[in-house]
Order: sequence, then structure tokens, then C-alpha cells
Amino acid sequence: MRNNQLMARLEELKRERDAAVFAHNYQIPEVQDAADYIGDSLGLSRIAAETKADVILFCGVHFMAETASILSPNKKILVPDLNAGCPMADMVMPRELARWRDGNPGKVVVTYVNSSAAVKALSDICCTSANAVQVVESIPADKEILFVPDRNLGKFVMAKTGRRMELWLGFCPTHERMLVEQAERAKAMHPDALLLAHPECPADLLAIADYVSSTTGIIAYCHESPAREFIIATECGILHPLRRGNPDKIFHTFNPVADCPNMKLNTLQKMVWALEDMAPEVSVPKELADRARLPIQRMLEIG
Repeated sequence: MRNNQLMARLEELKRERDAAVFAHNYQIPEVQDAADYIGDSLGLSRIAAETKADVILFCGVHFMAETASILSPNKKILVPDLNAGCPMADMVMPRELARWRDGNPGKVVVTYVNSSAAVKALSDICCTSANAVQVVESIPADKEILFVPDRNLGKFVMAKTGRRMELWLGFCPTHERMLVEQAERAKAMHPDALLLAHPECPADLLAIADYVSSTTGIIAYCHESPAREFIIATECGILHPLRRGNPDKIFHTFNPVADCPNMKLNTLQKMVWALEDMAPEVSVPKELADRARLPIQRMLEIG
């Protein structure tokens, strides 16, 4: 089927299933164009909890659908492809974290939302790339902290807060491939462009960036900035909402492999199949969801 036929079929199925489509900023353009809501992982999960739709088709990666299930236990959460996982989230296993907790009583575990429900359930508080600094600043100074799983975001928070933390050695392979040498070449090629970076990038690249923020923060900055040209250091899917929302501005990516292959597993065809079959479904068991919800709620209370 062609894209226009798939779009028509998708709209038909949404009405039949009382479904809403949620897409992360890193999805391919046609998936974003088919979505009812576009945003970052936690923002989408919060909207999913508020929407009246009975069914949420979540186009992102697995941990995002889990978070939606945790925050919306009475809704059916579908994904286009169960194989769309997150390598960073897979770099911390619940067994490993449980063993660390047993050996470090009294220490605080701060966990990035880019993690599994089982890991969240072993955490004291969660954070996003947008509020990680505020979350860490909320923890009493006499408490030792383990930051899980992204070492790059952890280093960024340490630099911003001056707070020493133990860092789990996880990372996002897509952002890890964004090298400072490439960024410097891009800045030389586009001297009038601002360099904007996601805090999952390595520290030496963040040090030369003009602005560092989450995907939502980068999109808002580009929209509000008087600058006309930007170099974007994050997953290349974000270029679609940036260009669509700012047609008079120029956006560059400096790394040709700055894409997440897991994010790109989701397609219009798979979205249609998911609503036709009402599968694959992501459902976090109640006991696990209840434990994983607590650190998320603690984060939300901070803002």
C-alpha cells in the first residue's frame, strides 16, 4: 500500500479502536506526520495518561511504551515493532542494580527515564534530560548518588551542579558517535550557525556547544531564537519537526550516521498492522508498575 492509502487506513482504524498515535521526535517523517502527538518520551507518556483514548499506539522504543503503561495502567499500549529497543536501557540489568543496592545501603539511585520498568522500580527517583540537574539538586548534599545509566548525562549534571556522583557506564550509541572533531568541522563550514547538543553527547562536544538541552528544549530554542542557522547534535529524526516548524531557518546535522536504527524500525505499515491486530502490546504488571511509578512521581513533584 502507498503512504496515502496507509494513512487513510490508519485513520479508519483509529476511529474503530478509539486509538491515538504518539510519536517520538526521532521517528521517521511519515510516522511523525501520522501522529496525533509528537514529543519526548516522558512528555508523551504524561499526555497519554490524560487523553481520553482507550488505546495508545506508541511509536518510539520499548522503555517509552513501558513508561506509558506505568502512567496509564487502564489503557492498552501498543507498539508497531517490539524489536524497537534501546541499547542504553539494556546496559543496566535489574540484577546488577539490585546487587549494587545491596552493597551500598543509604545511597540514592537517580535513574534516567531511558531505562526499563524493572530498573525504575529499583530506583529512588527518576529524571529526564531536561530536569536531571534539578533532580540532583533536590537530593540532600550528604547523600551519595549513583546516576544510572547514562554516563554522559551524568557528567553533564556533575559539571552543572558541582556534585560528585558515581556514574553507571551506559551510553547512547547514537550520541556517542557524535565527535567533537566533526562538530568543529561543521562550525568551520557554517560559521554563522549555532551548535545545539543533547546532553547524551560526549562531554568534549558539549563543552563547545552554544546550547545544551533535551529534544523538547532544542526545538523550543530554535523556534524562539533570532538565529537563522543551527547545527544539531542529536538523533537526525529531530530535523523533521525543526524544519517543519521553522521553514525560514536552516538546520544541519554534522554526522551522517546520527540515527537510531531502533527508532527507525517503526513504519506506517507496522502502525496499521498493530491497530488491525491490536498487537504487539506492552503491559507492565501491576506490582512492578506500582514500584516503578514511585520514582517517576517523585520526579514529577520536583517539576
